Amino acid sequence: MSKIPIPLDEIRQSVSQCRSCPLVDGRTNVVFGEGSPNARVLIVGEAPGKNEDLQGRPFVGAAGKYLDELLGVAGLRREEVFIANVLKCRPPGNRDPRPEEIEACAPFLREQTRTINPEYIVTLGNFSTRFILKTDRGITGLHGQLHMAGRFKVFPVFHPAAALYDSKKREALENDFVTLGQLLKSETINGN
Repeated sequence: MSKIPIPLDEIRQSVSQCRSCPLVDGRTNVVFGEGSPNARVLIVGEAPGKNEDLQGRPFVGAAGKYLDELLGVAGLRREEVFIANVLKCRPPGNRDPRPEEIEACAPFLREQTRTINPEYIVTLGNFSTRFILKTDRGITGLHGQLHMAGRFKVFPVFHPAAALYDSKKREALENDFVTLGQLLKSETINGN
């Protein structure tokens, strides 16, 4: 018997009241995520950065602008997808998430995923990919290939921030978003 999805507003309220890890002490805002509650595509990043923490919104800096461009390459608009992170609070100095922080935040992302019920989960970078696919393999060997996690189609890609500084990753990332667009279009045509 499957669980009944919790409305996103209720999950957001739970996140805002969370005190399960020390990140709560350094946050300015919770970065719950945003987008369509009925999205075909759930984009999952690692954790909020400085700009995201200040604004309470995911991907609002340079990487966010690039992500918007990449969505366009796939034939998507930001309003059509839902963008979230594994962590809802910013780690100090943008350090990597710690296992206990991921464990504390994991129920929120699981509930968001259950409620949105996307066809695809696009993981950005190593942390979200390893978390969603439950793997130790790195993004370099996984990106641009379709994987399954339960009933979800998972499409790992490089993190947009990494691609801003590495032209090889940029080319791969753009190609991966072309592939994502083709996958979405072929399923729409085939009625799946």
